[in-house]
Amino acid sequence: MMQLRQLDMKRVTEEERRMASVVAKKEEEKKRESHKQSLLKEKKRLTINNVARKWDLQQHRTPDFATNQDTKVADSPSQDPSQLHGSAVVSAFPEETGSLDSGLTSALQGLSVTDTHLVEVDGDTLSLYGSGALESLDRNWSVQTAGMVTTVSFTFIEFDEIVQVLPKLKMKFPNSLHLKFKETNLVMLQQFNALAQLRRVDQLTIDPQGNPVVNFTLWKYYVLFRLSHFSMQKINGTEVTQNDMIMAERLFGILAHVASSELPQYRLISILGDARKKQFRYLLETKGKKPGLVNEENNDSKRLVGENTNRATLNYTTREFYNERLEEIKEKKKFCKMYMEDLVKEATDINMKNEALQKLWPQMFIELVRDAVIEIRNKNSYMKLCLQQITDQK
Repeated sequence: MMQLRQLDMKRVTEEERRMASVVAKKEEEKKRESHKQSLLKEKKRLTINNVARKWDLQQHRTPDFATNQDTKVADSPSQDPSQLHGSAVVSAFPEETGSLDSGLTSALQGLSVTDTHLVEVDGDTLSLYGSGALESLDRNWSVQTAGMVTTVSFTFIEFDEIVQVLPKLKMKFPNSLHLKFKETNLVMLQQFNALAQLRRVDQLTIDPQGNPVVNFTLWKYYVLFRLSHFSMQKINGTEVTQNDMIMAERLFGILAHVASSELPQYRLISILGDARKKQFRYLLETKGKKPGLVNEENNDSKRLVGENTNRATLNYTTREFYNERLEEIKEKKKFCKMYMEDLVKEATDINMKNEALQKLWPQMFIELVRDAVIEIRNKNSYMKLCLQQITDQK
């Protein structure tokens, strides 16, 4: 009521008007910020639901994820708009011209529900939803954000697609220690072999939802065995004990020995070469550092170069790469077959010509001898003929 002059029988001063204006502006900003957070939360909910629906269709399942996800998103803390990346970012919000509810409803009508991935940084956790989110690893992340991330969560992404970006993850987020997998199609123990290429993993969380591998009784022991050079501390929130490590070695130690004994020598040499490269790289990195700093990095050095050669023979090939290799082998077989057919045809032609020559040669030899005898029968005529040929050549 800007024209009000008296309130409670007292004259309204300019100072009171200024104070009232400041309070009103703060309240308006608070409502606008709340509005933005509501929009952001709803945008996140719609995006995750869409990613989940697309994932369920890919897995030939009936989408029933929306209800659970609505509850989870609604209970999650509000996010800073600057911490969301990818197609799920809301870059602008409409000004409030009416009530908050009507403004929110109007804004939500303009939100896209066709987003196929979400990239979110919440504190020290990087969450990736949908395979398209993996492309965010190609971006130029700030040093502060990249160094802050210690946990990386993958949801609704094929594990085979994740394997292809693990080298990028190692470079972009060097401090990542905790990996989480949910709805990633982890179906066999062999897939854990791919994690050995990372720099360091202290914790591993495999959600039972969408990861049938956790139904295997011994899956944790296999992880501890294959990734023993990481000295892992927790698996699915449970502390790893020394007894667990001993049991893992007892159960799977023979597996690495068998795998290495069956591997061709050239592959063993190649793997051993990679291990030597890692050791040499570590020696270069620590050269010139103070002894105290080197001692502090001993655990990291074990993780970097401590992978046993026998264990290194236990690797994982993605289906896509496997299919590419099959296609390559098929092409090579096709080329070899055509090449051998050409060689056989050429050899057959040579043999046929040789056989024909053997049949004709006796008669040809007789005719050659006869022609030569007839030609030199008259010595004088033959000598004149030879001299004439020599003269013609000059």
